[in-house]
Amino acid sequence: MSTTLTEALDELATLDDPKVRAANEKRGDDHGMNLARLRALAKRIKTSPELAVELWATGETPARLLALLICTPRQFDAADLDAMLREQQPPKVNDWFVNYVLKKTPLAEELREGWMRDPADTVAAAGWSLTSVRVAKSPDGLDLDALLDEIESDMKDAPPRKQWAMNETLATIGIHHPSLRARALDIGERLQVLADYPTAPGCTSPFAPAWIGEMVRRQG
Repeated sequence: MSTTLTEALDELATLDDPKVRAANEKRGDDHGMNLARLRALAKRIKTSPELAVELWATGETPARLLALLICTPRQFDAADLDAMLREQQPPKVNDWFVNYVLKKTPLAEELREGWMRDPADTVAAAGWSLTSVRVAKSPDGLDLDALLDEIESDMKDAPPRKQWAMNETLATIGIHHPSLRARALDIGERLQVLADYPTAPGCTSPFAPAWIGEMVRRQG
């Protein structure tokens, strides 16, 4: 029997943990979900496009996180995706929306370039994140030199989310395209974007030269 919206919301309420909420609020997120338990709930509900739409419409972060786990990227048209992206979202919802929906929709390429140059930080960041996927998986038809030109010109002063995503594209070019690696490294060294980003022991720094170097080393 399918899960109703009321049943889903009741179950979500039982997953709220005050300690998790306090930790998340320090990072700008407004939920207390234990994500492992949230994923277990989504697995039990299974894919449910209709329930996903109802959950998203509540505007509540726990409901939207569950919606992103049980939706199908193909259920949304271009207008839906654009509207959802432009809504004010806490970081975890935005991150999951980009990774679980935008990177998997067949409409990604149709939307990517327009979003890259959008004045809204979150929208532009999504466009650059989709560009990183293209660079890594299907670069044919991309002008990688032009992308590096744009990164070199604009990344230093870009707003935070867009800057992060542009930096990801810079690193992805350097990692996956040896002929452009020296230029990518040079741009990263000169701009020093995220050079001082705090990185836990054993984790790879997002500073592009360090990121490129470590990924290339792993490729052996």
